[in-house]
This record gives sequence, structure tokens and C-alpha cells, in this order.
Amino acid sequence: MTSFLRSDRSRPVAVWLFAVAVLVLAMVVVGGATRLTDSGLSITQWKPVSGALPPLNTQDWNDEFSRYKEIPQYAQLNKGMSLQAFKRIYWWEWGHRLLGRLVGAAFGLPFLYFLVRREIPRRLIWRCAVLFGLGGLQGLVGWWMVASGLAGRVSVAPERLATHLGLAFILLAALVWTALDAWAGAPRVKAQTPWIGYAFGLMGLIFLQILLGALVAGNDAGLVYNDWPMMNGALFPKDYAGTSLWATLAHSQAAVQLHHRLTAYLLLGVAMFVAVAARRARELAPEAKTLAVLVAGAVGLQACLGVATLMTHVPIALGMAHQVMAALVLALATTFTWRVRRL
Repeated sequence: MTSFLRSDRSRPVAVWLFAVAVLVLAMVVVGGATRLTDSGLSITQWKPVSGALPPLNTQDWNDEFSRYKEIPQYAQLNKGMSLQAFKRIYWWEWGHRLLGRLVGAAFGLPFLYFLVRREIPRRLIWRCAVLFGLGGLQGLVGWWMVASGLAGRVSVAPERLATHLGLAFILLAALVWTALDAWAGAPRVKAQTPWIGYAFGLMGLIFLQILLGALVAGNDAGLVYNDWPMMNGALFPKDYAGTSLWATLAHSQAAVQLHHRLTAYLLLGVAMFVAVAARRARELAPEAKTLAVLVAGAVGLQACLGVATLMTHVPIALGMAHQVMAALVLALATTFTWRVRRL
């Protein structure tokens, strides 16, 4: 067997982790489509094992449809829906859950294989174990989110949607970082530079913007105030305030969209500033400088995509593209941060 001490890096492990990161990105895409098609509540039960099988006959389909008819979304939004229409939304949610199971298998089985062969660098074993645990937690959080829409609501709670999406993006960033560590090995010397703080700050701002975007999605706030740069012709929306601070921050359509807009402007300015400063910084490696420029360019593209998505009333294709671009922005920022920590 290969010794743990043979090397502190493993290219096969890195490829595996990058592949799982791609699958997580696919989960984000399918999850976005599930939300945009209002399909997330079509499966009203959580069966981690037996739920992998879809309805196999007419009776199974009728049973699933009957359970869906018992929740508020059907009674208030989809009353009279045909079985064929139900099948269309059902397949989106079933595909999302199946992909989640595939991600679990794609991580868990190779993890055991690499452990037995002692190919995972010793310093990364615990991190991979935590990633596996977070993946399992994501399944629980997903059901916790769905459960919020089965009684008393016609959609899932926006804050639970933000939690679910936020955890997915944490997994994506952690997978990218760990894959880079597995590919390159441990740094010979860790850099001592304020750029580490700047890079982590940029990552944090990007993640905050993703969470704010999730609140916009959860409140269907992209379907209102569809002019830009004004909001129905005004700088400040008149129905900004909710009945409480939490209602304003998490449930006011006007507030969550305004917060998402303002943070986008801040993020764009910060990303551009970091890119210009990085180009002038003598202590940064050329690769880090290039990555800083790529992050700024991706943020700019994402801002344009966001405006286009808003002004066209969130068509499914643009809504999905906006979510995918958010994942790519975070992945680039993660790579930039990882690079500046190394001399």
C-alpha cells in the first residue's frame, strides 16, 4: 500500500474532489430550475432510500398526486391541475433529489476507496470527512426547507431556502479549496500578507450577496420592481418596511430586492478595486493577479446578467444562468483566496 507519508498531495484525489464540485454545481442548476418552475413541493414525503424510485404505475402516480392535493400550494395556486401537469413538476423535484443521492455516492464511495488505499493526504482526511457530513446535513436541510411549504404556506420559507442554498455554496467552495490543496500539496511557506484578509473579505461579500439573492428568489421578489436603476421610478421603494425587522429583512419583496441591488453595487466596486490593486501589488504572484482580474470580470458579468434577468421578469433560462454564474464567481474567488495564501 501507498504510505501516508509518501506525499502530501494526490492528483487522483484532487480530480475526484473537482468532479464532485461539478456535481454540486449541477445540483445548484437543477435546484434553481426546480424553484423557478415551482416544483419543489411536488413530493410531500422524505424517503431517503425508497424515494429514489419514482412512481412506477398509474396507482403510484395517483397516490403521489393525491398527497400533493392536500397541501396549500395545490388548493391556492394549482387547483384543477391535470395529472400530466403534475408529472412535469414532479420530475424536476425527483431529479433534484436523485442528483443529491448521486452526489452522496460520488463522494462517499471514492472516499472509502482512497482511505483504504491510503491515497488521501493525511492532513486532508478530516476535511473530507467533514465535507461528507455537510453533504448529509444538506439533505436534512433540504427536507426542512420543503416541510416549511407543506402547511400554512404556498411556497417554502425564504430564510430556509437561503440556508439550503448557502450550505450548497459552502460545500462548493470547500470542495474547490480542498481539491486545490490535494493537487498542489501543502504550502512550503504560508504567505504573511494583508492580501489574505482582503481575499477572504471579498469571498465573504460574494457569499453574502448569494444569500441575499436566495431571499429574493424565495420571496419571488424578482417579479416586482422590474425597472432599473430605479424601482418603479423611485430610488427607494415605498413598501420597503415589513411589520417587523425580521419581516423586512427576510420577507419584504421591496426590501430584499433593494438589499440585493445595493450589495451588488458594493461588490462590483470592491471587486474592481481588488483587481486594480492586485495588478499593482509586488508581493502577489502573477497567477493571483490574473485570478483577481477574472473575479472582477465575472462579478461584472454577473451584475449585467442580474439586471437583464430582473428587467425580463426572470425567465427560467436567465434565472438559471444567473445562479450558475454566482457559483462560478464564488469558485473563482475561492481559487484567488487559496492562491494568495501561498508565496
